[in-house]
Amino acid sequence: MKQTWADMARTSYEAYQNFLGLPGTPVEYVDTYFVADEPLSLRRRRTADTRPPFAELQQELIGDLIPRGTDFAPGSHSLGARYLRRNSLMMFNLSAYTRLLMADFIANSGRIEIAEFNTPDDFRRIRERTLINATGYGARALFGDQTVTPIRGQLARAIPQPDIDYALFYKGVSFVPRPDGLVFQAVGESDYYGFDDETAVPDRAEAERAVTTIAQLFEHSNA
Repeated sequence: MKQTWADMARTSYEAYQNFLGLPGTPVEYVDTYFVADEPLSLRRRRTADTRPPFAELQQELIGDLIPRGTDFAPGSHSLGARYLRRNSLMMFNLSAYTRLLMADFIANSGRIEIAEFNTPDDFRRIRERTLINATGYGARALFGDQTVTPIRGQLARAIPQPDIDYALFYKGVSFVPRPDGLVFQAVGESDYYGFDDETAVPDRAEAERAVTTIAQLFEHSNA
């Protein structure tokens, strides 16, 4: 099973490499800074027991695909007495990426049809012989599969600022500088954040906490 996952990950990585440098920048590498108020090695040891088993597969099986990180001690950067690790990570600019995929799909005689499926028996009316089940959380009701677990997530956006070309992660909040807007998201300190939460109502308080958490990095800094 692990080898299957690794093969799929490497195939995906190779495919996404082909999107680099295309007009609109659907995929690009962005320097991402993981910021902590204590040495990152201490934080990793403290949270190791709370990580699900699949969280270690990346380093174990495809670690050679990921650029090596660089550590910055307090005093060597402009974010105060904090510890930083920089990694170059692949980022998807979803607006450009979606347009590219749709354009390729239509150019290759693809056609979009909207239909509603309430039970697996509804698939009988589909003419195509090959189906890809990408119903996500909807599969829980469609197939009666209660093992499908919802994971809640929420984005907060600010207007684009082209001069900001780096991402940040601090106190369980992710910040990404997409061309269509600065994106803030509370993702939690644990890999289980949002698990089994099917809430879909926007939470303004969470959005404000996410923005404020990143903003405090620049209080009394030279950035």
